[in-house]
Amino acid sequence: MVLHRSNCLGTLVAAVSLLACSDGRNTVGPKKELTVTDPAYTASVGSQSTLLGRATFSDPKDQNLDVKRITDDWHMDIKAKPGFDIAVQTIVFQPGSTSGWHRHPGPVFIQVVSGTMTFYMSDDPTCSPTVRTAGQSYLDLGEHAHIARNEGTTPAQNLVTYFAPPGAALRIDADSPGNCPF
Repeated sequence: MVLHRSNCLGTLVAAVSLLACSDGRNTVGPKKELTVTDPAYTASVGSQSTLLGRATFSDPKDQNLDVKRITDDWHMDIKAKPGFDIAVQTIVFQPGSTSGWHRHPGPVFIQVVSGTMTFYMSDDPTCSPTVRTAGQSYLDLGEHAHIARNEGTTPAQNLVTYFAPPGAALRIDADSPGNCPF
């Protein structure tokens, strides 16, 4: 009886797999051949990312989220429509590693926890580095492609906080802009 159930389960899995792949959309292979004009996205190399958590912040009574806090001379104002996701991730970059060129759907707050990170922006024609060391931060508005690199000799760890539209991908791969020699 156990052997019969095992065979039935195997047959069921095979049938579901075939049905999932037979929708006529060629979901397994490429949809078209790549051409010279297709983007040549750069991959992340030598880094390890761990998503620590992600949650949607919204007001169920009102589509507009408006958080304001004033304490003495310190003011904070966050507005979003229709709310937003906050995701927190830790990323460890080994020496010589890179994030690859990419952008984000919203602002990203980066804290360098250890080591040294170097950031380059795609819209900077001189490819000038922005260097941040342990205890420093980097704010990426997400509007332009950028690349993060560990150009040092020791591992670097970042704590990254993403603000994004609900359910959006946190990273959008980008083609190398050609403004940097790497």
